[in-house]
Amino acid sequence: MSTLDSITTGAQVGAVLPLLTAIVQRPAWSAEVKKVVAVVLALVAGVATVAASGGWEQFQHGTLTLATLTAVLAASQATYDLIWKPSKVAPAIESVTSPKGLEQAG
Repeated sequence: MSTLDSITTGAQVGAVLPLLTAIVQRPAWSAEVKKVVAVVLALVAGVATVAASGGWEQFQHGTLTLATLTAVLAASQATYDLIWKPSKVAPAIESVTSPKGLEQAG
């Protein structure tokens, strides 16, 4: 796998990751907690992307691994800020998937 392939794959995963992250996020959480959760999930998704695209031996190539992790993180943050948040899709997913009893109690 080339560096360009790693970046492309990472960007594709990162572009849809905010929709999956919104399932976990809760509207009542602070902005700091939401950021930490988003970054951790992006790193986990990046590791999974590296493993899925090149197998576990792919981690021997530090540049490709770093390129993929960076692409997932950058794409997830950019698409959330530019597409998913302004379109209200991600916040709607957060609201729909949040347990109602817990949100009302807090």
